This record gives sequence, C-alpha cells and structure tokens, in this order.
Amino acid sequence: MSTITVICVALLGILLFLLGANVTRNRALRGAGNQLPTDPADRLLIAVRAHGNAAEYIPTIIVLLLVCSTLSHSWVIDALAIAAVFVRFTHALGMLRSPTLANHGPLRDIGAMGTYLVGLALGVTVLVTL
Repeated sequence: MSTITVICVALLGILLFLLGANVTRNRALRGAGNQLPTDPADRLLIAVRAHGNAAEYIPTIIVLLLVCSTLSHSWVIDALAIAAVFVRFTHALGMLRSPTLANHGPLRDIGAMGTYLVGLALGVTVLVTL
C-alpha cells in the first residue's frame, strides 16, 4: 500500500471524527433545547446530516481503498484515494456552509456526484484486478 493511500485513509477517518465532534459541539451549544431538530435550516440538523452522510460513505470507501491496495500497486489507486478525499471534504464543506438542507449548492452536488463516481470506480477496480 502506498503512502499516499495511507494518508488519504487517515484523512477520511479524521474527517469522520471531526464531523462527529461538530455534532457534539452543536448539541452542547443547544443545551437543554430540542436535540432532535427537523427544521432544514437548524445548525444541529445540518451537523447531524453532514456527519451521517460521511458515516454512510467513508467506511465503504476506506474498505475499497484497502482492498484495491492489497490487489494492486497501481497509481490509479492513489488517484482514486486523492479523489475520495477531495470529494468527501467538498461534500462536507458544502453541507456545513449551506444555510439550509433544503437547497443543494455546487459543493454539495460535486461532492455527492464525486462520491458516487469514486465509489463505483473503486468497486470496478477491485473486480478487474482480481
């Protein structure tokens, strides 16, 4: 496994934990208030969804990167690892900077579409390198 892929896996893990810490921070700021918001403009709900979305995709991306790295030492794995970090950070930034979850912005959309493309590319890479 290359150093680049290892660094990218670490960055993805760090992102997931930072997003979780942001949820905790927002819950603490809320205090005794509503801890289960439904308003799409509520900062706590935005933080929860940003973390939840990352938790849905980052573990699978990491597993696919590890499998790809085990099967191949191609530069393509490094490129996909870098792309994964870029799109996941872009998506998180797009969600956290959004005034409401009701609207999609370009960062969020690029991050989402990029996540799908990187995930599919990693899955296909695993299959073709067997």
